[in-house]
Amino acid sequence: MSTPWIFAAEQKSAEVTDWAARVGWLVGLALFVALVYWLMRQGWKWRGTLQGDLPELPAVPESTGPAKLELSGRYHGSTTAGQWLDRIVAHGLGTRSRVELTLTDEGLSVVRPGAADFFVPAAALREARLDKGIAGKVLAEGGLLVVTWAHGDKLLDSGFRSDRAAEHAAWVEAVNSMNTNETTEGAAR
Repeated sequence: MSTPWIFAAEQKSAEVTDWAARVGWLVGLALFVALVYWLMRQGWKWRGTLQGDLPELPAVPESTGPAKLELSGRYHGSTTAGQWLDRIVAHGLGTRSRVELTLTDEGLSVVRPGAADFFVPAAALREARLDKGIAGKVLAEGGLLVVTWAHGDKLLDSGFRSDRAAEHAAWVEAVNSMNTNETTEGAAR
């Protein structure tokens, strides 16, 4: 009869890790991720180049009069009006950020810490509505305030989300009433 420790001594355990193969796979994966990131960045730059015909954004004036409404929240981006997936990236309009919106009789002031501020004159405002999504951001139905405005020869939709979503309805009403008043006043002249 043989003893069990003799059989155990004769068996050779398999090598646990092939370090060279593992390091090779990790380096290959890192290079692949870097390539994908670089291609995405090049696509973003190319989109900005294609949208180069968009004029510079109007700067926020020193004085815009008393505020009708103010909102603090998030800016989620701008798209071509009616095409919620066609993101506009030229002039920083594709950069998500915090936002401070102020609506006055002069227009809409968009102040974005860490991104370019801009101003939408009252004459350029077309409408406001509640929606559920804009390029890269989808929320519950009515969770996004979308303001349509004219810039150059394009209509743009800009998406905002207030820190207090109950404010959205007041913004829709105020922006749409400004548009109605300007159309009515312009027709009366």
